[in-house]
Amino acid sequence: MIEFREKYDVCVIGAGHAGCEAALSCARLGLETVIFTVSVDSIAMMPCNPHIGGSSKGHLVREIDALGGEMGKNIDKTFLQSKMLNVSKGPAVHSLRCQADKAEYSRSMRIILEHQDHLTIKQAEVTEILTESQDGKNIVTGVKIFTGGIYESKAVILCTGTYLKARCLCGEAITYTGPNGLQPSNYLSQALLNIGVELRRFKTGTPARMDKRSIDFTKMEEQFGDPVVIPFSYETDSSTVQIEQKSCWLTYTNESTHEIIRNNLDRSPIYAGVIEGTGPRYCPSIEDKVVKFADKLRHQVFIEPESKYTNEMYVDGMSSSLPEDVQLAMYRTVPGLEKCKIVRNAYAIEYDCINANQLQLTLEFRDIAGLFSAGQFNGSSGYEEAAAQGLIAGINASMKILGKNQLILDRSQAYIGVLIDDLVTKDNKEPYRMMTSRAEYRLLLRQDNADLRLREIGYQVGLISKDQVDKLLEKKSRIEKEIKRLKNTVVGASEVVQKFLLSKNSNQLRTGTSLADLICRPELSYELISKIDTERKPLPKSVVEQINISIKYEGYIERQIRQVDQFKKMEKRKISELIDYNDVKSLRIEAKQKLILHKPSSIGQASRISGVSPADISVLMIYLEQYNKERKQGDESVSEK
Repeated sequence: MIEFREKYDVCVIGAGHAGCEAALSCARLGLETVIFTVSVDSIAMMPCNPHIGGSSKGHLVREIDALGGEMGKNIDKTFLQSKMLNVSKGPAVHSLRCQADKAEYSRSMRIILEHQDHLTIKQAEVTEILTESQDGKNIVTGVKIFTGGIYESKAVILCTGTYLKARCLCGEAITYTGPNGLQPSNYLSQALLNIGVELRRFKTGTPARMDKRSIDFTKMEEQFGDPVVIPFSYETDSSTVQIEQKSCWLTYTNESTHEIIRNNLDRSPIYAGVIEGTGPRYCPSIEDKVVKFADKLRHQVFIEPESKYTNEMYVDGMSSSLPEDVQLAMYRTVPGLEKCKIVRNAYAIEYDCINANQLQLTLEFRDIAGLFSAGQFNGSSGYEEAAAQGLIAGINASMKILGKNQLILDRSQAYIGVLIDDLVTKDNKEPYRMMTSRAEYRLLLRQDNADLRLREIGYQVGLISKDQVDKLLEKKSRIEKEIKRLKNTVVGASEVVQKFLLSKNSNQLRTGTSLADLICRPELSYELISKIDTERKPLPKSVVEQINISIKYEGYIERQIRQVDQFKKMEKRKISELIDYNDVKSLRIEAKQKLILHKPSSIGQASRISGVSPADISVLMIYLEQYNKERKQGDESVSEK
């Protein structure tokens, strides 16, 4: 029998949002890459919600773009509506969100992959991860597909999403399929178990899709996009995204809806005990909402377009696994949906995924060299979380092969750093969702300054061009020079100044003050004081935005920078891989078990492990001081000999 073999640098398994970013980053860094998908037509598919971004998720998309990823550019080309969320609050929680044309988003990303040098697309089911033992450690050597073909590689990135042993549930009806009826991956789970990968079972769900012609929008509240669209990508010309936008619609459930759900809970796979996997806490089904929030008289329901070229409308807020007859009765109690026709039933989907505690912060498995993992397979939820992990896994697989330093973003640098640290360090019992509240330094990690934080790192990695980083440095310089000028420019209590302040309901001056101090006033801004700033020169909006935020929030920003300095000190206190935690006296048994399991690289990471208390950290720090002292003395003794 003739054996089919090919050689690549990297094999990426799965072509969802994680797989696309992983494969593109590897290929763009010059590595020969092959990406496997169960269907070429499902590249960058959006099987659930039709939008990119949203609260905290918009931050991730901006960071992906700043590092050289593709998601932001692609949604800028394919959105139907754009809206900045949380604008009534501070800049730390402002988040961009775009309704996507799902078909166009997928088609556009496929074109990008097909035209990327060093990247090969292969429709095939991967059934085995090939490894060999070297010096007592498993090392990845490639993958095997269902037809028997072998693809040798130096690294493999798992981006399998929700496909492993997937099954979809709609009431009593169970189909063994992946999302949208696509073929599941039935063999890879056992192959991973065979090489020592620990698996768990999670579940998620999606709402029904309605025929637009059967919906009465006059009974709903129309939701418009922003009059001026702000693009996701720093490379997108803002003039190209000022399009005619599609509307979304808001309606609500009611007591009739809830009564139907309560009367049929015994037919829900969730409450009948049929579903084995754990679902997402922060994206519950409508059954969960009715049961867990019994005091709520209604729940929001958004009706959203899925594409310019289809009448399918997404019923956001009403995911379900109830039977088809119950779904129809339930939906038809909602104002505007009384005569609705379901195009696709809502369903829950169960799938195999990993406990991400098995991974290093680079997203490489601790015990299997060259095997990386990203996306929903790591126990996260959401397109944006997946894409962020895919980008980092792709970068680090490439850096490892190229013999360069791998990229680890810490919690003070990026939401991506928070995401990965939480996945790898914390014990996540349910699908993980990014939220602004998870980022303790969120005033520094705003979506508006993602380029200032990360673009130079993208350049060092090799995914950002010299021209792009030069533009960034020019932007930084303009911001710094203008802030310095504003702090050094003093205005007095002249008639012009006093009249201006009076017109803005701002306290008049008794003595001279700097323009920067005036900007700090809540009722004033950089733009508003232009009338009394005679030396001002025109600046781009992106520069003006940073000047405003930097001056208005200077005290808070400085306080958070001091907090980051303390955080960095803890992160710099490295822990040797050679430490045997069983030797650390006074360390609680639970702490020993967790530290042995997680193998933290620093005191900072150790302090974030669930089950490791501040007292345990104090004990560990004392032990490390003595341990490092003894090692240093031992090294000096050897050198003297």
